Amino acid sequence: MTLINIRNLGIVLGSPLFSKLSLVINAGDRIGLVAANGRGKSTLFRCIAGAFEASEGEMTKARGLTIGYVEQNVPSTLFDLPFYAAVLDALSADQRESESWRVDVVLESLEVPEALRQRPLKQLSGGWQRIAMLARVWVTEPDVLMLDEPTNHLDLGKIAMLEAWLNALPRDVPVVISSHDRAFLDAVTNRTLFLRPEQSQIFPLAYTRARAALDEADASDERRFQRDMKVAEQLRKQAAKLNNIGINSGSDLLVVKTKQLRQRAEKLEDAAKPAHLERSAGAIKLANRGTHAKVLITLEDATVQTPDGTLLFKTGKQFVCQGDRIVLLGANGAGKTRLIAMLRRAIEQSEVTQEGIKATPSLVLGYGDQALADLSDTDTPMETIIRRFDIGDQRARALLAGAGMTIELQARPISQLSGGQKARLGMLVLRLTNPNLYLLDEPTNHLDIDGQEALEGELMEHQASCLLVSHDRSFVRAVGNRFWLIEKKKLVEVESPEGFFTAAAKLE
Repeated sequence: MTLINIRNLGIVLGSPLFSKLSLVINAGDRIGLVAANGRGKSTLFRCIAGAFEASEGEMTKARGLTIGYVEQNVPSTLFDLPFYAAVLDALSADQRESESWRVDVVLESLEVPEALRQRPLKQLSGGWQRIAMLARVWVTEPDVLMLDEPTNHLDLGKIAMLEAWLNALPRDVPVVISSHDRAFLDAVTNRTLFLRPEQSQIFPLAYTRARAALDEADASDERRFQRDMKVAEQLRKQAAKLNNIGINSGSDLLVVKTKQLRQRAEKLEDAAKPAHLERSAGAIKLANRGTHAKVLITLEDATVQTPDGTLLFKTGKQFVCQGDRIVLLGANGAGKTRLIAMLRRAIEQSEVTQEGIKATPSLVLGYGDQALADLSDTDTPMETIIRRFDIGDQRARALLAGAGMTIELQARPISQLSGGQKARLGMLVLRLTNPNLYLLDEPTNHLDIDGQEALEGELMEHQASCLLVSHDRSFVRAVGNRFWLIEKKKLVEVESPEGFFTAAAKLE
């Protein structure tokens, strides 16, 4: 049953975001929406929800259809409301009076602990705020559910819960999901729409298989384009040869034949379309200055604890060696970020003894955290680069442009940049630091899939040494060559992350 029919839809905001988009949303569809940052995913969602007018095309919806749109950000008007009240607020006055039980049902299905339900949203983690926004929409019982970046700020346990929750929804409820989490898309979708400025592509497959099909379609288009261009070139050469013979011999027939060949070449060139070339949201490049030291960090039973002295875990004897790409695994609150912070202090403040941690003196640290806290909101990208690194204005502008920053963006306060733009700026700072060890805490937050794959490629190509924390399963699987797990107050090495991923899902 068709619920939404989109025909030749196009949206122009300064430049075309997409055009000639046709999409049918049927009962039971689970559609993954994929595009680079800033390429129109949220705008398309707003258009489907009726909050934005398309520049061209048309959209028809089933009579009486209700659409539940879970946006990325929490409205400021809700921050002071307790979790429960924020969800209840989504119901009409009559429903709040007589059907408040619906809130309890939704919160139970989303496994929201009783202890959190009366806490104001502003006191909750970003992950629980995302769950609250989902609960607000689902409690209204929409016919279609649209989720914009639903896994942002969620840990592995909550992602597993959300996957199970989505897969348990009534099969006739269509769900459209915009996400950069490849493993999540594979788990919960059965169709994938790649949103493009022209010729958006949809496949009846989950992300990984759809991406392979898309790559093959693009390669086929490129082969066809090159073949057509070659034939057109041959026709033009043949026309030029006949033209010369015709002029020398005075043959009108050869002149006509020359004209026909040129027309065929022009027709072929006009009809030939080059394969889609994804416009980069900004290059991600890293550097690795190298070091002669084989062992970079030695851990001698270092103690990781909370600020009040509560033991989280002990490291035992561990080594970080050159070429290691170690992924630190553990439940939320286990102490991953605290260990990263301890290692950072031991490297950057070598004069301060950090008990149980010994860093080789030749280390140059590249550090990035999930909040991008090393970037000052009041600085501009230009100021950030000029102040930190000994490079001229012209070089700084060229580097920022390569990272996706227009001249206008280079002069904006960092607070006004999107999450993806901030992430790319943070990666540029890492590159210019030219480290020989990376400490990365959730480095793929805010990066689109192209950015994630670029970061993976850079870490692998440069054989970078790094210790990282990530909830992105695809990224962990692609990058890690060693895995440390925090378990029962100890740090142990495991062969792969799969056991931890499975355990995190079962906990939910």
